Amino acid sequence: SSAAEVHEEGMRTQDFWGQSRRAPGLTAPKIPEGEKVDFDDIQKKRQNKDLMELQALIDSHFEARKKEEEELVALKERIEKRRAERAEQQRIRAEKERERQNRLAEEKARREEEDAKRRAEDDLKKKKALSSMGANYSSYLAKADQKRGKKQTAREMKKKILAERRKPLNIDHLSEDKLRDKAKELWETLHQLETDKFEFGEKLKRQKYDITTLRSRIDQAQKHSKKAGTPAKGKVGGRWK
Repeated sequence: SSAAEVHEEGMRTQDFWGQSRRAPGLTAPKIPEGEKVDFDDIQKKRQNKDLMELQALIDSHFEARKKEEEELVALKERIEKRRAERAEQQRIRAEKERERQNRLAEEKARREEEDAKRRAEDDLKKKKALSSMGANYSSYLAKADQKRGKKQTAREMKKKILAERRKPLNIDHLSEDKLRDKAKELWETLHQLETDKFEFGEKLKRQKYDITTLRSRIDQAQKHSKKAGTPAKGKVGGRWK
């Protein structure tokens, strides 16, 4: 082949992957006329270059992976540190809450103790006061029991009267005319009861008015007697004052 063909052939080489490519950025070497070109040496140099580039890529990959692993380890350490800090914060909060609950319990127990002591003192004062009353207190109790007995007696009498008035209404055997008569009788009874109730209410109002008027007159008479300087005597409730 001619020198031009040899030069063109030197520009195209086979790399170790078996792909044919043109080397970028390379200028064709000037081969003197008549010299022999060692293509094996060129191929070996190119393979060495490609191997060096591949090794550089591998080293860069492992370096990046190592850096990522270091960052991952640092991240795990930061996570563990934050977890430990949160656990410590939770422990501190729990301790403070436990102390607060203990203070509340102690305060509650103290208040209950003070209340119990105060109630005991009040009970003791009441017992002393009652014991000092002596016979007067016994008389007071007797009168109170008597009043309760009177109230109970009046209540029982009222129940008895109502029971006597509330008679069972047996109308199953009555005819239609008898039922009309019975209904009329019940209505008249109800009307009479309402009338009595109204009259009793009016009578009670008049009595209250009379009592109020009498009390007012007595108060005025006492005021006038005090202004005059002589005590006034009047009969109130069956007694002279």
